[in-house]
Amino acid sequence: MSILIKNGRIITASDDYIADIFIESETVSAIGKDLNFEAEKVFDASGMLVFPGGIDPHVHLDMPFMGAFSSDDHETGTRAALFGGTTMLIDYAIQSKGESLHSALETWKNRAMGKTFGDYSFHIAVTDFNESVKEEFKDLIKKEGITSFKTFMAYKGALMIDDKQMISIMNEVKKYDGLVAVHATNGDMIEYLVEKYKSENKLSPWYHYLSQPEITETEASGRFVDLAYLSGVNAYIVHMTCEGALNKVREATKRNQKMLVETCPQYLLLDASVYKKGFDSAKWVMSPPIREKKDNETLWAGIRQGLVHVVGTDHCPFMWSDKLKGKDDFTKIPNGAPGLEHRMELLFSEGVRKNRISLNKFVDITSSNVAKIFGLFHKKGTIAVGSDADIVIFDPEQKHTISAKTHHHRCDFSAFEGWEVTGKVKTVFLRGKLAIDEDKVLVEKGYGKFLKRKTPFKI
Repeated sequence: MSILIKNGRIITASDDYIADIFIESETVSAIGKDLNFEAEKVFDASGMLVFPGGIDPHVHLDMPFMGAFSSDDHETGTRAALFGGTTMLIDYAIQSKGESLHSALETWKNRAMGKTFGDYSFHIAVTDFNESVKEEFKDLIKKEGITSFKTFMAYKGALMIDDKQMISIMNEVKKYDGLVAVHATNGDMIEYLVEKYKSENKLSPWYHYLSQPEITETEASGRFVDLAYLSGVNAYIVHMTCEGALNKVREATKRNQKMLVETCPQYLLLDASVYKKGFDSAKWVMSPPIREKKDNETLWAGIRQGLVHVVGTDHCPFMWSDKLKGKDDFTKIPNGAPGLEHRMELLFSEGVRKNRISLNKFVDITSSNVAKIFGLFHKKGTIAVGSDADIVIFDPEQKHTISAKTHHHRCDFSAFEGWEVTGKVKTVFLRGKLAIDEDKVLVEKGYGKFLKRKTPFKI
């Protein structure tokens, strides 16, 4: 179908102008003032913002963890994403002990196959590194289009690797210009504190927060920064939460080191008071935990300063019945919360509307930088002739309230319950097809494509 979007205020990471967009097949065919094209469908975007579809690089769909599965699978997760203006996501395929990286990829591909409403790809989490695994990186990067690999400095005994393994992974991935990402918290420090609080019978969600203090993230982030400097690999810290960790990145710039950094809406907008709500605090039990108001401000400043490049969600929802498994022991509460659907609207309302970030920066952190870092630009991440027609028409004035009663996540609570936001996704196009309009999903399950990715575009 050919589509003409007229009179919209088009926002990219670098541009802000009013024009028309003509879409043919899956791509943007023309952009200009008063385009005179015959189209099968015309949308008047007067008074609306028009920006590229969001890309969320950090989600966990249908993931087994702590005795449960994350409650959104690739069907409900990609559907909720579209309602929130996110047209593509990158999930994590996690290697099981004793298994290959290719096996992890195959497992997660099978979970997603034929289910997705939006486009998708995978990172691979390396949890069991050895000489056999070392031989897999070249094929995954060059043939499979999987160019990013996650490592864990925490979750000892399950996911955590040591520094020797880390530097070995970095050096191998660097050979093929791939990227190494990290969950940067000190697993040994955390394990010590968890054991201490359990021995003192301190088992409420408040002690989840206290067992992962800022220093555990600051130390691990600094260590990862140094390992990345030694190897020269493209390096990315996921879900950064705090001032101490960002200062390690800031210090690295003094030696001309480029570190890539991601944070999440919960770390920009919420603070540790959420852990003082009795067991209701289990809704926000995630790792790393939500921190202090001073960290909120540091991370917003980091975005403005170009030290924080991406806002993902770490979307990892669990049903309340699963959270209740930790009613008497915070270590048994599955870690994670929903957030995929609300990333774009929250960042617009709390970021752009409150003058914390510009409209161009909003597009940068939700789409363009993600596309560049993860090898999708300019097919994704911008509105330009030849790019995929992943486009959001957005009402900057419409107010609405976030609630589990109205969200599209398969989760019976919301991490932002009752938040009034200004700005709403009205219409979404995915590869030239009308995907969301008038609060209805209009693409069929399975329309989403798996995309092979290229190596990082330098930003």
